[in-house]
Amino acid sequence: MISQSSTEFELSPFFELTPDLVCIARKDGYFQQVNPAVIKKLGYSVEELYAQPISNFIHPEDRLFTQQHRNELIAGKPLVNFQNRYVTKEGAIIWLDWTSVFLPGKEVVFAIAKDVTERKLAELEVEEKYKRFKGLANHFKGSIERDRKYLSVELHEELAQLLAVLKIDIDWIKAKETELPDAVAKRLEHAAVITEMLIKTIQRISFTISPGMLNDLGLVETLRWHCNEFSFISSVSCQLKGSCNEDALNREVQLDIFRICQEALHNVLYHSEARNATIAITETDKELSFIINDDGTGFDVTRLQHSNGLTVMKERAASINANVTVASEPGKGTQVSVLLKK
Repeated sequence: MISQSSTEFELSPFFELTPDLVCIARKDGYFQQVNPAVIKKLGYSVEELYAQPISNFIHPEDRLFTQQHRNELIAGKPLVNFQNRYVTKEGAIIWLDWTSVFLPGKEVVFAIAKDVTERKLAELEVEEKYKRFKGLANHFKGSIERDRKYLSVELHEELAQLLAVLKIDIDWIKAKETELPDAVAKRLEHAAVITEMLIKTIQRISFTISPGMLNDLGLVETLRWHCNEFSFISSVSCQLKGSCNEDALNREVQLDIFRICQEALHNVLYHSEARNATIAITETDKELSFIINDDGTGFDVTRLQHSNGLTVMKERAASINANVTVASEPGKGTQVSVLLKK
């Protein structure tokens, strides 16, 4: 063992030969003993390693949190799988994974580290690729939502308004019905009813395409309105139960949760043959859940794992670090759970 001076610590030959970095550090933050692997890895001489505080060899960005963990170590909390960066004499950056214990009787820290630089760089590369992929996915998702919003505005502001003008004209002509033949008056009445239905349908489609109500009323009230509309246009009774703190959810998260619930109710309407459906909101200190239940025919989940609707819901959930699970059995209805960790 290489040491600055004679010491009480005599380590076995194994520690002299191991490729792991083994060291003993004084309570004041200086090396007291190091094995050959430390010298080889950092590139400093024994004298250089002992002459400076250990913090001088640590990457500047890692010094503060390393000191914080060292304080906990000195207080008696062992350090296990702690990773930080060191800078070699040549300026290279290496990642070390430490296991350390403080020996209060000796007032020294005994520590062993493995060089995990190669693995860490691979992890960072994967993480960077994931960030780029997520950023690209968010870009496309944002682009789709902007297109949806544009289409929604065009439907609501242009087409619906044109129909409103048409209805005004029809009503004006109806006011003159005393001068019109009965057949014409009846056709005008029919046209007025159809025009009113078209206006409401366009408004409903406009909301479905882009729920502008989210900005004004928030997620819970928008979902409540959607449940009411869902009940109105279908034979399925739909209710919203529970609430949550919406201030903790940004616009993107609220929109994605709404889209997932919307897709789940779409599946209820067209595939479940259900009579009743609910959206239940539950919030705890650790998680927020939206659970969509129906009493429909159900299905074998294993056969529909790659269905388009389920894939869309899972992809949206993944983009906001949420998770979607589906539970169903033939004849026992379906449950779609959206779980968002805080």
